[in-house]
This record gives sequence, structure tokens and C-alpha cells, in this order.
Amino acid sequence: MLDNIQMHMLTEVADLHGVPEGAYNFRVNGEKAGRNTTANIDIATKTDGKSGIDIRIKDGTKNESVHIPVVLSESGIKETVYNDFYVGDNCDVVIVAGCGIHNCGNQDSQHDGVHRFYVGKNSKVRYVEKHYGEGDGKGKRILNPVTEVYQQADSYVDMEMVQIKGVDSTHRITKAELAEGATMIVHERLMTHGDQVATSVYEVKLQGKGSSTDVISRSVARDNSEQVFEAAIVGETACSGHAECDAIIMDKAHVVAIPKLDAKDVDAALIHEAAIGKIAGDQLIKLMSLGLTEAEAEAQIIGGFLR
Repeated sequence: MLDNIQMHMLTEVADLHGVPEGAYNFRVNGEKAGRNTTANIDIATKTDGKSGIDIRIKDGTKNESVHIPVVLSESGIKETVYNDFYVGDNCDVVIVAGCGIHNCGNQDSQHDGVHRFYVGKNSKVRYVEKHYGEGDGKGKRILNPVTEVYQQADSYVDMEMVQIKGVDSTHRITKAELAEGATMIVHERLMTHGDQVATSVYEVKLQGKGSSTDVISRSVARDNSEQVFEAAIVGETACSGHAECDAIIMDKAHVVAIPKLDAKDVDAALIHEAAIGKIAGDQLIKLMSLGLTEAEAEAQIIGGFLR
């Protein structure tokens, strides 16, 4: 049974208010807290000595989902978990991950998740990963996710990477290799405040003809927080790639965008865009003229920006 704090964390990172339909694996404080498999989606504990699970999705599986959220509610837990997803051909599935850390103690709590996706031909995967932290202890809340994506021909992966709030330190690394006709879309949404530090590194190799990627980051940095966004796209054949960083800075925050475009073929079309700055004064004035306070106007602008 999950307690109220743990259920609250599941709601924050996986939008769950109870046990979901379909396949799921709950991990709480380093232990399995619940699991369900279906006829088409199997979840098994790793047998190679590493902590984690293998998720195998049969060919032709459609309109099914798998939830694998992680919750840490005890101070001082530090773990590295390896989860491998084997998605068959001609699938259409939703995968919901994410980690919530509730730390009211004096020791740091840390979850490092390594997720590897092997996506079959002509398959479509929507992947949602949310991070959230809370608690009034002095211990830090640390999350360092590593995501590897290997897409076969004509596959489509849509990734939503969200850091809601309360994470003191995160270093996200995402690497992908795309075969012919494959597409990967990434939407990152990030909020930092206080003295938090967040680094996001994306490296996408467009290896197959007609492959494409779109990596978009929307972020808000407040107080003394720092963010670094690195996007490297390698075009090895006729392909298209686009990376974009839009960030709002407030107070004394600091944001850095680092592009790297490597066109190894004359028909590789690669683009990088970045816009970093404070909220425009005319936006605030317009909303304040409708009766909002400055703080309310800022909150409304930020809320719309991060959607």
C-alpha cells in the first residue's frame, strides 16, 4: 500500500490517482511496489545483476500504455536503475515514466535512471517523463536521467521531458540514432528556482535517408538558478534537423544555449534557434491593464509559455 505522500508524488509525475489500466511497474524507495503485465506488454525484473526492468512490447500492439513511475519519500536514498524498452514492429503505445522525490531529511536523495528504447519498424511511441521534488529538509533532491533511443525505419518517437519544480540538481543526457524515414520529436519544459542547476544534453544522429528530428526546449530560470542547454544534431545523409531553445530569465538567473550542427552530407538540412531574455514589459503592462497584479501577470505569462 502506498501512503498519502507517495500517492501525491505519483499524481505529480504520472497523473495517476489510483492504479492505472494496462501494464505498470511502481518503484518506491528502491523496491517494487506494484506490477501488472498484459497479453501484449511484459515487464520483467532484470537478471543481469543490474537494478531495473525489461519491458517487451509485442509486434502490432496498439492503443496500450505502460506506466513505470519512481518515488523516493525517504531521505538518503541513492540509486541507479536501468530500464530497457523493446518495442516491436507496427506498434502504437504510450509510455509514462517520471520520478518524484519527497525529501524532508538532511541527507541527499538521488535517482539516476538509464532508459534505453529499441523501437521497431513503423512503430509510434509517445514517451512522457516528468520530474518533481518537494520537502522542507536540507537534503538535496537530485535526478540524472540518461535516455538512449534506437529507431528502426519509419518509426516515430514523441518525447515530453518535463521538470516541474523542486529539483536541486539535474543532468539530463539524451542520445538517439535514427534509421531511414524515422522521426524523433522532443519537447522539453523546465523550471528552475533558488540555487538549482539543470543541464540538458541532446545528441541526435540522423543516419537514415529521410530521417528527421525536432528538439525544442522551453524553460524559465528564476532567482540564482542556472541552466545549460546543449543540442547536437549530426546529419549523415539527406535528412532534416531542428533544435530550438526559448528561455525566460528572471532575477539573477543564468541560461546558456550551446548548439552543434554537423552536416556530413550535402543534403542534410540542419537548423538551430535560440531566444533567451526577460519577460517583455509590454506583455506585463497589457495583462496588468486587465486588473492583474505584476506577480499574477508574470505567473500567467510563464504558465502559457511552458505549456
